Amino acid sequence: MPLAMTREVFITCAVTGSGATQDRSPHVPRSPVQIAASAIEAARAGAAIVHCHVRDPDTGAPSREPALYREVTDRIRESEVDVILNLTAGMGGDMVFGPSERPLPLSEKGTDMAGAAERVRHIAECLPEICTLDCGTMNFAEADYVMTNTPGMLRAMGAMMTELGVKPEIEAFDTGHLWFAKEVVKEGVLKGPALVQLCMGVPWGAPDDLNTFLAMANNVPDDWTFSAFSLGRNQMAYAAAAVLAGGHVRVGLEDNLWLGKGVLATNAQLVERAVGIVEGIGAKVIGPAAVRDKLGLVKRAPKAV
Repeated sequence: MPLAMTREVFITCAVTGSGATQDRSPHVPRSPVQIAASAIEAARAGAAIVHCHVRDPDTGAPSREPALYREVTDRIRESEVDVILNLTAGMGGDMVFGPSERPLPLSEKGTDMAGAAERVRHIAECLPEICTLDCGTMNFAEADYVMTNTPGMLRAMGAMMTELGVKPEIEAFDTGHLWFAKEVVKEGVLKGPALVQLCMGVPWGAPDDLNTFLAMANNVPDDWTFSAFSLGRNQMAYAAAAVLAGGHVRVGLEDNLWLGKGVLATNAQLVERAVGIVEGIGAKVIGPAAVRDKLGLVKRAPKAV
């Protein structure tokens, strides 16, 4: 693969995620107030896009509650900081099996299976500029947990996103997810050129070695836009790798809690570190207005009072 470095790079900050990180760092935001404030700080630090999940404000557990998304959305849009809002639509496909000799019935703890309309309900209410579409089913690190996204479910959700005028960010955790994404664009379920996030090093998807990463990047159509991330200590290495491979950058506390050994990070600090890497290798970090032009997004106004 020839070097095809991106010269104008946008940074996405994944603000909080749905992993069990809420008690591992005081900087992981829980409430809508905290999530919005952390997203705004990340935007001030140089993130053009903020990718948001929501959590139960008391426990920090991941949530699909539309009112929480509505509050986060309103607080970000009503601030003086311009940033592109990217809401997850990945919740509602969690399947936890019983033990190996008795996998059924499914465990009530952790299983959360919802219909397509329910999974995109908060997208329809909040109308972010971007929302995620996890383009495949995958085993995660937990012994009996499966992230479940059937082809029928993804076609239904993708069609709803297209109808709403919200641009899907295709989350590709392995090569087959990219294969399916190209098929649904070909079918017209999603509009091209598409936006892709290459999710590297998430057990048990695509490992974050460079050979696998380049295989993923080489399978992104030339007219599509991609960015990439990896987890933990490899987060910043992939900030550089993504740019060198012709893509864009994602960092944030969803994927990595640490600024350095023994030093917990904030979202803004991770964005600042990524800005330094991007600029240090000779690229320019672009803001939300330029990203809207590049991706064909329309800025949404704050909710009318």
